[in-house]
Amino acid sequence: MVNYKHLHYFWMVAKEGGVARASERLAVTPQTISGQLTLLEAHYRAALFHKVGRHLELTETGRLVLSFADEIFSLGNELEQVMHHLPDNRPEQFKVGVVDVLSKTIAHRILLPALHMPGSVRMHCREADLDTLLAELAVHRLDLVLADRPIPETVSTRGYSHKLGESSISFFATQKLQKQLSGAFPDCLNGAPILLPSSGNQLRSNIDQWLDKNRLHPHIIAEFDDSALMKAFGKEGVGIFLAPQAIEQKVMQQYNVSAIGHTDEVTESFYAISVERRIINPIASTIIKSANNSLFVKETNI
Repeated sequence: MVNYKHLHYFWMVAKEGGVARASERLAVTPQTISGQLTLLEAHYRAALFHKVGRHLELTETGRLVLSFADEIFSLGNELEQVMHHLPDNRPEQFKVGVVDVLSKTIAHRILLPALHMPGSVRMHCREADLDTLLAELAVHRLDLVLADRPIPETVSTRGYSHKLGESSISFFATQKLQKQLSGAFPDCLNGAPILLPSSGNQLRSNIDQWLDKNRLHPHIIAEFDDSALMKAFGKEGVGIFLAPQAIEQKVMQQYNVSAIGHTDEVTESFYAISVERRIINPIASTIIKSANNSLFVKETNI
């Protein structure tokens, strides 16, 4: 890899037209600059200057290197100017990943306290599958990941899972659909149209086990990766849908539906995943403490 100190000395010699003038600008001895140029030429295995009388002129390779050096150090100067003119009240950046199967209403409730903190916060939300988000967390492109499960044992990514809480599951239907159901909950699910999360996640697995245990056989109309899309179809009366009981009132108000019942035998868990065992980021810490203390009924320890 190129040594940028050597490259800077080369750049100054090219700009000043010689080693002596460059040494005055840089306040170093000519011998130091000559030594750095020799090392740079050895690195590229090519001469960058050739002597013409008492002057140095760039070789063909030297001109190529200079074109890149011009761009590199121009960008460096721009960076210095930008950093020196940043406003004192610039917002603190917070980058969070939300697993695509997670309830968006729950994610919204978890993240909302970050925007009510003193000072200015700019939040960047990224939605993807858990493996993708963990990979971005590992290289510090994200500060935190919200997920429906802890880091799987099969994943080599180093990180720490902080349980935010868990919620039992409520079932919802429009008034028109509810009138078509027969019997009390959960027997009314038998043969009823239902919308479910897609197979392959923990919540769907728990629901399937609960249905089998209670010998319930609803008519599955559709399966969804996106819980918000499932609720949108449920609002139209296409089928019964489910959501965490922790947001039951919010779901009924937002989608104009009624809760037809709930079960404590099926729960959905929520986790914040970070690269830190002990949360240092103040925004992440606020989110986790708020969820632990107010969003979920059951308290959990970080």
